[in-house]
Amino acid sequence: MSLKNKILLQGKTDTGLVRDHNEDVVGCDADIALAVLADGMGGHRCGEMASAITVSTILELVTSESIANSDVSHLLHKAITQANTNVRHASKENAQYRDMGTTIVATLFYDNHFTVAHVGDSRLYRLRNDQLEQLTCDHSFVQEQVELGLQTAEQAKNSPNKNLITRAIGIDDYVQIDIQKGITMIDDIYLLCSDGVNDMIDDQTIKNILVENSNDLEQATAEIILQANLQGGNDNISVILAKPVKPFPAEDGILSRLSSLFS
Repeated sequence: MSLKNKILLQGKTDTGLVRDHNEDVVGCDADIALAVLADGMGGHRCGEMASAITVSTILELVTSESIANSDVSHLLHKAITQANTNVRHASKENAQYRDMGTTIVATLFYDNHFTVAHVGDSRLYRLRNDQLEQLTCDHSFVQEQVELGLQTAEQAKNSPNKNLITRAIGIDDYVQIDIQKGITMIDDIYLLCSDGVNDMIDDQTIKNILVENSNDLEQATAEIILQANLQGGNDNISVILAKPVKPFPAEDGILSRLSSLFS
């Protein structure tokens, strides 16, 4: 069952105004409502290789599986683990790719739910009833400081160490992946973004853009990138938006079975 007309997807990436190349990669599969965003790191274009390997691995592995017969959380965990293995292998095989790595945030929609898996500080937000909520928690040095009560959120936002991440794809043989699941509602808007977005523009600005352009995801992505560039464009800027517009119960799921009882 294709979800193409049930969940709208729109993604875009931009180099920004300071970097000379783009190490972010975004990828979507509209049929299965999968969105993947990676923010690479490493010199000599290593970062873009790490992010490209990661996104392509996840897209290939998830789209090749039968989601109806898989646990979605397990499927995303398996795909990201394989991506970590592939990046590690490429790093070991080619000296110019040594120590490359990337963040990852991937969201898959299934059976009127979403599942998000992430490593690093690329984020997932949700706009629901005009309220914006950050659903992922950054794997970063400053976030750990906030959780320990050693910094306030405002201090963390302005810290010179705000871009130091504590987890990444490709750094170790084992990668710890955070996965969570939630129920979707029609007209939610889910925003996957690299830190080139949230480092440049605040949550209120992001919320205003999504509210004002809720019926035009292409315009919303363009406006987020524009505003990030207007604030300096210090990093690569990547955005994927997903919007459920119709119910999408699994054909063999409990919601579908309950519906059939009353039809």
